[in-house]
Amino acid sequence: MKKIFEIFLGILTAFGGFVDIGDLVANSETGARFGMRLAWVVILGVIGIVIYAEMSGRVAALSKRGVFDVVRERLGARWALVNLLASFFINFLTIAAEIGGLALVIELVTGINYLLWVPLLGIAVWVVLWKMKFSIMEKAFGLSGLAMIVTAVALWRLDPGLGNTFSAMRHFGPTPDETWATYGFFAIGLLGAAMTPYEVFFFSSGAVEEHWTKEDLNVNRANVYIGFPLGGLLSLAIMGASATVFAPRGISVSHLSQVGIPVSLTLGKVGLAFLLFGMFAAIFAAAIETSLSAGYTVAQFFGWQWGTFVRPRQAARFHLVVIVSMLGAVLLALTTLDPIKITEYSIVLAAAALPLTYFPILVVANDPTYVGEKTNSKALNAVAFAYLVILLVVAVATIPLMIITRGGA
Repeated sequence: MKKIFEIFLGILTAFGGFVDIGDLVANSETGARFGMRLAWVVILGVIGIVIYAEMSGRVAALSKRGVFDVVRERLGARWALVNLLASFFINFLTIAAEIGGLALVIELVTGINYLLWVPLLGIAVWVVLWKMKFSIMEKAFGLSGLAMIVTAVALWRLDPGLGNTFSAMRHFGPTPDETWATYGFFAIGLLGAAMTPYEVFFFSSGAVEEHWTKEDLNVNRANVYIGFPLGGLLSLAIMGASATVFAPRGISVSHLSQVGIPVSLTLGKVGLAFLLFGMFAAIFAAAIETSLSAGYTVAQFFGWQWGTFVRPRQAARFHLVVIVSMLGAVLLALTTLDPIKITEYSIVLAAAALPLTYFPILVVANDPTYVGEKTNSKALNAVAFAYLVILLVVAVATIPLMIITRGGA
């Protein structure tokens, strides 16, 4: 039973990675504009994050150190510093977006302007991080986020048997009213959302928090093979429901409130209530992940004590980084910048930084110094290297496509 509950680390990571505020709108907007023509990107991203998250969890379990810690030691401070700066900047933007997204969910329920909720929700996230044990945190939000399954139920009601949805997934390329450049920009955004760097930093550090050992490698596999695909399926369900409801009518999605329309049409107010509850839990999980990841990366780079498993006084600098990051994110959210736009840009920029994150993980996962005899197989290395080539192409194309398409406008 204990091992089963430990799987919720992967579920928490999956919800925080695949169905945060940006992904909720990005998948809906993609479905509305392209139907299911970009579903293959979500599948590609799920496979990629499964491969690299398994590596990061294995490294953490066998070395008992977070990925950023061993990357700095293995590749040196200069390369690790470049990774730290890029990852921390993207992570900071994402924290602001998640807190703003939580406020948007509350606004949908209460009708009170989301800006009034931003400071209170920032405090709420901090209290959870400060007071709640890591094991309780992952289980609570992992279970609560399962309410998002109503999106899959809604899609089933809209397309019984999913025949039309699966058929639409076979189409490749933009719709007649869209360009290849826009199609490529949205593909990069979806891939960046699926493989965003903070996921592996949080996942590997969480494995250390949970005191994983060699005996927990099966738990590691169960986490990544169940948690991440589940998050990917929910992303596809959101995209599919949007493609079914909005695409035929030429309606674009630009606000969080529109994400709930397919659910409310098919399941009524009860279904919408479940969706809003699940959205709040999923976005709260993402806020936890990104806030902790800010502290994890900085503390591991500088060799400080870190983690929620030690007393705050013993890891004061780690907690200070988390608090300062959250405070800065709250202030950014209060500038009235659109939380959804912030996240969309952060996931696109994350795509540009992906090679910096995943190449070091591949190197460390093949180093017996850290993983002993549990190094990658030749087949795994071949697939992981193929992904690195894809990520390099994506990194080169990201900024030009952002300029050409004016951010997908």
